[in-house]
Amino acid sequence: MEVGKGIARAIQDGIVTREDLFVTSKLWNTYHHPDHVPLALEKTLQDLQLDYVDEYLIHFPISMEYVPIEKKYPPEWTNMDGKMVLVANDMCATWKAMEGLVDAGKIRSDIGVCNFSTQLLRQILSTCRIRPSTLQVELHPQNSQAKLVRFAQEAGMRVTAFSAFGAASYIELGMANQDDMLLKNSVICDIAASKGKSAAQILIRWAVQRNTLALTKTCTPSRMGENRNVFDFYLTPTEMGRIDGLNCNRRYNDPGDFCEPGMGTFCPIYD
Repeated sequence: MEVGKGIARAIQDGIVTREDLFVTSKLWNTYHHPDHVPLALEKTLQDLQLDYVDEYLIHFPISMEYVPIEKKYPPEWTNMDGKMVLVANDMCATWKAMEGLVDAGKIRSDIGVCNFSTQLLRQILSTCRIRPSTLQVELHPQNSQAKLVRFAQEAGMRVTAFSAFGAASYIELGMANQDDMLLKNSVICDIAASKGKSAAQILIRWAVQRNTLALTKTCTPSRMGENRNVFDFYLTPTEMGRIDGLNCNRRYNDPGDFCEPGMGTFCPIYD
């Protein structure tokens, strides 16, 4: 709701127009049934004070028991009894409902997915009327997912990378430790020093040269500028290879790891 107030104020004050903005939101796990998809988006639009979003993504390929919006919102990972309950669902039916929202003008054009595997992408692509515009997954040098990225890009999707700095966002959650920090990794820091850039800029540039879009967040104005200043240098093939060599298939945001200890439900989505 605070985001919606900020958007409304920016438009009202003439700082931006609605057309200047590209607004993305996500469909949560408890709203995968086709009847619930429109309800979830309508709530999002009310909170954002908008008539439409530009892009809408399925957050996880995990379908959970419906939690009525008027009883608990946001529903997070548990139902009204505090339990995480998985339910059977046809993800292609969920996708069809999202296509209907594009037809209705509630989504401007783009619908996509997050945390999907190659096989789940094939499933959507085999039945969809509107092809996925975006695949958003955890991508960083420790979890480069080269085959998945290639598959999605060759299928015409843009690939956006969350957790582009790896462990940085997860240490305070107890899901990583200081030794995992890519921002302190010797390979990244050596390349950064040779370029006169920060470790963060090297990680973003690595993502850019893979034709992926790194999603970064900071509250510090100087770092916002730094994160954008990655187009005045280039990583050589040797440097890209050194960074690629850090891959160890290390995921930090894995429901197969955190759902069972946190909610008592075993919920792997990756092999």
